[in-house]
Order: sequence, then structure tokens, then C-alpha cells
Amino acid sequence: MRQLTEAQKKRIEEILSRMTLEEKIGQMNQESPSIVGGFDVPFSELIEMLTDGRLSKEEFGKIMSTSQQDYHEDDIRAGRVGSLMVQDPAKVNELQKIAVEESRLGIPLIFGLDVIHGFKTVFPIAIAEAGTFDPDLMRKTARMAARESKAAGVSWHFAPMLDIARDARWGRVSEGPGEDPCLASAFATAKVTGLQEGESPDDPYVAACLKHYIGYGACESGRDYNTVNMAMHVFYNHYLKPFKAAVDTGAQTVMAAFNDLNGIPCTVNKFLLRDILKEKLGLPGFVVSDANAIRECINHGIAADDFDAGVQAALAGMDMDMGTGIYKNQLQKAVEEGKVPMEVIDEAARRILSVKMWLGLFDHPYVDEASMHQYDVLPQEHLDLALEAAERSIVLLKNEGDILPLAPSAKISVIGSLADQPEEVVGAWALSWRKEDCVSLWSGIQKEFANAKYFPCGGPEGGLNEEEITEAAAYGDVIVAVLGETIAMSGEASSRADITLPGKQRQILEKLLESGKPVVLVLMNGRPLALEWEDAHVPAIVEAWHLGIRMGDAVARVLCGKKNPEGRLSSSFPAMTGQCPVYYNHPNTGRPASKSKFTSRYLDAPLDSLYPFGYGLSYTSFDFSNLNVRDQGDVLMIGVEVKNTGERAGTTTAQLYTQDVAASLVRPVKELKRFAKVTLEAGEIMRVYFELPKNELGFFDNEGNYRLEEGLFRIYVGQNSRECLMAEIWEK
Repeated sequence: MRQLTEAQKKRIEEILSRMTLEEKIGQMNQESPSIVGGFDVPFSELIEMLTDGRLSKEEFGKIMSTSQQDYHEDDIRAGRVGSLMVQDPAKVNELQKIAVEESRLGIPLIFGLDVIHGFKTVFPIAIAEAGTFDPDLMRKTARMAARESKAAGVSWHFAPMLDIARDARWGRVSEGPGEDPCLASAFATAKVTGLQEGESPDDPYVAACLKHYIGYGACESGRDYNTVNMAMHVFYNHYLKPFKAAVDTGAQTVMAAFNDLNGIPCTVNKFLLRDILKEKLGLPGFVVSDANAIRECINHGIAADDFDAGVQAALAGMDMDMGTGIYKNQLQKAVEEGKVPMEVIDEAARRILSVKMWLGLFDHPYVDEASMHQYDVLPQEHLDLALEAAERSIVLLKNEGDILPLAPSAKISVIGSLADQPEEVVGAWALSWRKEDCVSLWSGIQKEFANAKYFPCGGPEGGLNEEEITEAAAYGDVIVAVLGETIAMSGEASSRADITLPGKQRQILEKLLESGKPVVLVLMNGRPLALEWEDAHVPAIVEAWHLGIRMGDAVARVLCGKKNPEGRLSSSFPAMTGQCPVYYNHPNTGRPASKSKFTSRYLDAPLDSLYPFGYGLSYTSFDFSNLNVRDQGDVLMIGVEVKNTGERAGTTTAQLYTQDVAASLVRPVKELKRFAKVTLEAGEIMRVYFELPKNELGFFDNEGNYRLEEGLFRIYVGQNSRECLMAEIWEK
């Protein structure tokens, strides 16, 4: 873990001692380029418009190329800016030169950006990549993103997104690692390591910014930005865990969430920012607000005006204001009036300077012109990793009658407007990609299937073309229906009250099935969908998510069998929208769900999810047997036999769960504790072992105290959270 040297710490204190109050507050101010002229909106809003579909990438490019932009040069020169959101390397150097050579103290700027799942090389969205259950792959994709962005001058990623999300109606479920704190913690550790730790001394690295701290994924009804009410033992045992794992790994910065938690917005929540994050977890760097979040405390009803909001945020431990100018305009007055102690300002400035020092910006502030354009053409290594990540993220949900894989010579009708839209493969919050790097599904399928033919037929946004549907049904021996959501239908500000297939896509499927031809449903989506009807009627279903620039190639290779699917679900899929939130690690009730009327169930919905957490099929099959648990003092040694019972090689994920049967607080029915990828040849048998320290059988109570209690524990091992072998032990 890279840390500041004593000499660097001393240098920070020397700089801090020379700073005026205005310059210290300037470090706490993050700006975005302001568009001047006919399109007079903040840059952050332009980014939102781009990501939610209100603005096309082409329109965005035109605005940026034709509009004048105010980069706040005068404020930079006066030391009133600490950070900017810019990704053009030439502009980064131009602005950095003003900060370093023209401001009084020469303090460099830090340039940040949302780099959620890749920079120019876009990888699968997080909910998909988490389903690989492979932390090393997650680390590699983060490492690649760090190298690419650093070459453009972006040394601070607003990533990884670590929100535990149990409600698929929430659009931003796409950006995070799913519903489970164990998997999310592994994801967090891998991503922070990949971003912040180079593989050699000269390997570029960036600062991670964990978001959104905290509870954002639990927004009421899955409606974005909504309120969050949460028992504190749920906070400690589920939502805090991935953030703790990331800070333990050395994450430098954190972004506070928009939402309130139990009545206090995270932006002004001293308990969250100071008591837990900085003091208990030990965050080494600083906390930044989300866009406009300090001003939004007025809307929350907890602050009277900008001045009040700024005072509350600073006192709570918010070190940097993203985009409102409230700190720049209000904090000096707050200090002079005694509302904010000087020590608060000093601490914030010190934390920001420490991250800049940690990044090496004081000694190497500029983008190296020799490397500025090294990723204008993506290296083969980057393309290969994008393909591997995409292939391994695909989840086979159903394969009735072994329809898949398809023969390369088969006559295939490919239908759905999404299939031939390369810009739709990248997913939400991908900002720096180029269309020419993106492989559509139709493009990928043409490479593997000589007799494929494309029929748009319809898609998520429009109606259906019955003539094309008839032609598609007549042509193909097999129909591959590419359906799902556009990018704009998931991500930020894209909550959906109905998460069935949008538009008339179900009607398209109905008409295709009437032909009697085998139908393979390939899903492109950013969230779990409610697929009860599709599961009941469509013989083969492939969950392909939004897989990044090599998506088309990856899907085609799975369809033809060159790649045996191995992905797993990092989030449970409901049968019906009304089941949301649905998640495997729920607490039990006094009347657990059953067919009996007076139990915790719906009258008109299944008892459980359609596809559970950890679920995923293969073109081969696996059998788990001979579960054994050995007590080795402070550690449990758990072994299970895994056999490939099919006719081809394949990979499964062995998953270890535990249950505390009787505790002083109601505990989950299952909790993931360990997992392991297992690759076996046809007929091969392997014994897989897990070491589980007994202290991991404990839990946090509502006061944040960790409790390890004696009693009966169940150990489960299987291929998903539902289908497991079980053993019982008594621990004292």
C-alpha cells in the first residue's frame, strides 16, 4: 500500500502554514467548465444529459467543440480552485500550468472524472463484471482504466461504486457490484488495488473515490435520490462492509451520497463522515460531495440557505464541494463569524493536499506529451482484456433442450433494434469511448455465423414491425432475439416502476414463438429484469448485460460455443416487479414464506426470486457432494467434492454460505463468506477447500459492536445461494 513519506508530510505542513484562508478554501472548491453562450448549463448537467439519453454523443461533441467554455482560469490563478473535471490532456496541461506557474503557491490541480467501468476501453458494467466472481479480473480492468485515464491527465476516478443494491427498480444498480456484501467487498478491494497500485514503479496510478457513501442503494421504492431508513445493524453488517474493505485497502477518497440516512443527509452527516469514515475506518484522504449535493440540503429541509448548508457540510467533515461554489462563496464568512473553526478548514485542506502529494502531482503535475495520444488507437492487450471480461460476465439463465450452443452453419434470424446499435453496448456512465471501437451484437454474430440474417423488428423504445417478424420467422432455423433496455433506461435518474421488458418486446417474442422455431433470448440490460413470462415460454435465455466495447464478439462466441458461459448473478432476479426488493440474504420472520396462507408472502407472486444470487448455467453440468467441515481451533476447514458431469470442459463457482441459527439479533437466512472458481475437464473431479476463521461467524449489533456468540451454525456450499449442500456445527 503506497503511503506518504515523512518528508512529504512535512512538505504538506510547510505549504499549509503559508496558505491564506482564501487559498485553503480554494482547495475545497471543485469546478466544472461552464458552457458560455447558447447552451448555458453547467458541465455536470451536460454529462447527466449525455448519460440519460437526452443528449447524444454527437450532440455533446458538437456543443463542446462550438461553445465557448469558462475554465475558471482567473480563480485558478488566484488559488480559489482545488479540482476540475476535464479529460482533454492538452487542456489539463494548460490549466495545470496556470495553477503551478501563475498562482502564488503553485499548488497543482487534481482532475477527476467518472470512470466507472473503463476509460477508452469500456468494460462490462459493474453488476455484470461482479458476476465473474473473479477479483483478479476486476483488478486488471481497473488497472487498465487507470493507465488510460492518467495518459489524459485524469488522476482521480469517481469509482468504484460500492452501493449494495437490493431493489432492481433503482437504475443505478447497474453501476455497483450487486446485493451481497462479501462479493461487493472483494470487488472493492480488487478495484482499489487496480486503480491505486501499479505493477511496477513507473506504472501509472490514480486515486480511487468510493461512492456513494452510504445507503444510496437502499433508496425507498427504488426511486433515485429518495430517502433511506435503515436499522443500524443492517448498516454495519451489509452496507458499510464494502466501504470498510476499500478503505482497509488504502482507498484515498470518498464521495458522499445524495440521500439522507435516517433523517440526516449524508452530505451533512457528522456521524457518517467524521465518526465512522474518518475516525473509525481511518480514511487517509478527503471526502467530496456529489454534484450539487451541498445546495440540495436546502431541498432536504435541513438547511435554510447556502450559508447554512455550507456550514453544516464543513462541520460534518465534507472536505470538497463539487460544483456549487458554496464553499468558495460562504466559508470565509463562516470562519470569520466563528461558525466554522479554523481547524476544520485546515483539516480539509491538509487532506486534499495529502492526496495531491500521494499522487505525485507536486513533482509531476503535467501530462507527458509523449504518452498523451498513446491510446488513440487501443492496443491489442486492451481489446483482449475487454473481450475476456465480457465473455466471463455473460450468464446463461436457461437452456431447455440444449438449444445452445448453436452450430456455426445454422441459419439464424437475428432480431431486435438493439442488435445493430454499437453505441448501446457500453452501458451507463461510460464517457470516453469511441463508436468505432464498439462491436455490436450483429457485427459479432456475423463473424461466427455465415448464414445469419438481421431483421430489426422492433426494440425497447418503439413498436414492432410485423412484416419483418414474419420474414425473420420464415428465414431462420433458430431465432436470436436481442431485447432489453437502452442505456438511458438504466443508470442515474433511470428508476423504473415496471421492470418487465419495456415497449412491445414481449409481443415480439410471442409472435416469434408462434412460428414454432427455437428462440434464444439475448438480454441487453442494466438491471435485473422481471422475467416470469419469458422464463415460462422462451427455451433459452442469455443475460448479456451491457458488456462494453467487445460485447458483440463476446456474445457471438458464447452463442457458438467457443466460450462456455461461466458468469453468475450478482443480484437476484424477481419473477415480478412487485417482489422488489428481493435478495437472498434476507432475515427470517416468525412466519417464513410458504404455501400456507398466514405466512410472509404475496397472494399473487412466487415465494422466492426467479433466479437467485449466484445463479448461472453452463454448457456442461456440475455435481457437488461429500461436504465436510473440520474444526481446526480458530479456523473451520470446509471441503466439498466438485465433479464435471457433462461432456465438455467448463467453469463453475463454488460458493460457501453460513447461517447463525439462533442469535441475539435476527440474522440472515444465508450469508456468502467465500467463493472459488473451479475449472474442470469433462468427468474430472476436484476437492475444493475453504478456510473460514471462526471470528467471521459474528456480526455487528445496533451500536456497532462486533458480537461472536455461541450456538448452532449451518454451513452451505453450492453453485448458487439456493441450491446448496448443508452441514451443521455447534460453536462455543
